[in-house]
Amino acid sequence: MHTTIIGIAGGTASGKTTVASKIIEATKNLGSVASIKMDDYYKRLDHLTYDERTKVNYDHPNAFDIDLLVEHLKDLKMGKSILKPTYDFALHNRTSVTEEIKPSNVIIVEGIMTFVSDELRNLFDIKIFVECDDDIRFIRRLNRDVMERGRTIESVINQYLTTVRPMHNAFVEGTKRYADIIIPSTNNNDIAIDVIVTKIKDLLK
Repeated sequence: MHTTIIGIAGGTASGKTTVASKIIEATKNLGSVASIKMDDYYKRLDHLTYDERTKVNYDHPNAFDIDLLVEHLKDLKMGKSILKPTYDFALHNRTSVTEEIKPSNVIIVEGIMTFVSDELRNLFDIKIFVECDDDIRFIRRLNRDVMERGRTIESVINQYLTTVRPMHNAFVEGTKRYADIIIPSTNNNDIAIDVIVTKIKDLLK
């Protein structure tokens, strides 16, 4: 089986998951497709209390177990299934539950730090950066974290100002230079999606 691995990067709440969903929908007839969220590879913090975990900088590359993600992608490329970890945002910790991901024709990896590591970046056949205005990203994150992740408005604002925004400027924004294509986080990115799907078809031949 030939495997094409696609990396999708971009700031928090930029629309990475939406773009990934569009690509999955457009490529489902080309073969098997698997999706991996880099958020599930946050390091385990069992040694910390809940209060201590709430103070961790989750927007720094060191918060992620990038070595495990690299190992898992290499295994998938070699035709081996993996047991992907899962993450609980309400508990600020990785859970004991794993999800089996089987080797697939197309594997999509999305996350804010997808392009930070040279070793991880070099595994991607296609690299996509999703562009979105800062104010839109903040509003989306505020709504998402309060509605879906059990956060308070005050905690979301504080986290955004103290870690999310400065870490985005330090580690995420600059990685767009590694992207093969930069696409807008709008409903008008269908042409970009078509270009990506055409490239995937070429790679799978």
